[in-house]
Amino acid sequence: MTEYNEERVKEVIAMFGTNAAGVHERTMRRWKARLAVKGYSPQHDMTRQCPDGFKVKGVSSLYNKEGVLSAQWVKTSADHERRHQMMLEAVEALKEEIPRVTIPVASTAGNESLLNVYTITDHHLGLLSWGEETGEDYDTDIAEELLVSWFARAIAQSPPADGCVFAQIGDYLHWDGMDAVTPASKHLLDADTRFSRLVRVAIRVTAKIIEMLATKYKSVKILMCEGNHDPASSVWLRELFSFRYADSPSIYVETRPDPYYCHEHGKTSIFWHHGHKHKMIGLDAVFVAKFRDVFGRTSQSYAHTGHLHHRDVKETNLMIVEQHRTLAAADAYASRGGWMSGRSSTVITYHKTFGEVGRITISPEMRIIGLRLG
Repeated sequence: MTEYNEERVKEVIAMFGTNAAGVHERTMRRWKARLAVKGYSPQHDMTRQCPDGFKVKGVSSLYNKEGVLSAQWVKTSADHERRHQMMLEAVEALKEEIPRVTIPVASTAGNESLLNVYTITDHHLGLLSWGEETGEDYDTDIAEELLVSWFARAIAQSPPADGCVFAQIGDYLHWDGMDAVTPASKHLLDADTRFSRLVRVAIRVTAKIIEMLATKYKSVKILMCEGNHDPASSVWLRELFSFRYADSPSIYVETRPDPYYCHEHGKTSIFWHHGHKHKMIGLDAVFVAKFRDVFGRTSQSYAHTGHLHHRDVKETNLMIVEQHRTLAAADAYASRGGWMSGRSSTVITYHKTFGEVGRITISPEMRIIGLRLG
């Protein structure tokens, strides 16, 4: 017995304690520690395991005067590593049910020196905002229609280019599980729908956007960046769409798990991070450290972040760092706190040699009349 099998290890411990033949003492200690985290350690009167996805936080045992266990309280907490692994296992299983789609390479000719980057951040699909309280209504249906109509105008007005990046910089979904709370702090969120429907809408609208872009561009790169509201959902979105378009040569989905991302376009380098792990100040140095080779080969560098929902631009010795607005309306928390900003998203055009050479900024109001103005 050399591989870990939970039920078999329990049997071995029950029969032999820590002296099982063929199992090194250190290996057995490691296996016992894994079981103890789940709540199983017979020598300590712990025999009730907690459910998968949880781990033991503490155990209180009450013994009677004869030393016999009479009551026990097991305190548990979420096992985030195991939950992450469970989610990946679910994604792998889901892939078997998802048909691959082959999207033909666009036949339209574009400028091979140009790259159009469609920047979307903090869209918060599933957020509920009541206009009487916050000034603007927002819900899942509004958020979905807003994305599709924004991209329709943005694609129509973008200059002809061979390639594009759909840079979704995080907080695409308002929450990340069955409970509408922030993953880390468990703050209660204003939610418009059930999580199952939210997942369905996210998949539907993302697929539509990708296939809209693929009709115009010969190369489409997709970034589903991690945010603080949706760290787990960003994983299954990346993995799901990577599988869905695996047979489409023009579409590439970035599956990098680290929340810092990069694209090299000739002598121009472009970086992204949601902003939940590192603020704007010093972010340029993080990108240089993580992508030394890319930074060294390029002469024009740009970084993009979101998270705070308002625009800010800082030029450092290394690159231009830009914090982006969102298309989403403010929720009650932001409105009551006085954290207000304009709503818009941008398409930025980069040249292989000269860096940024143009941009289009489109607000929610402009998208409605945009196709007539374009």
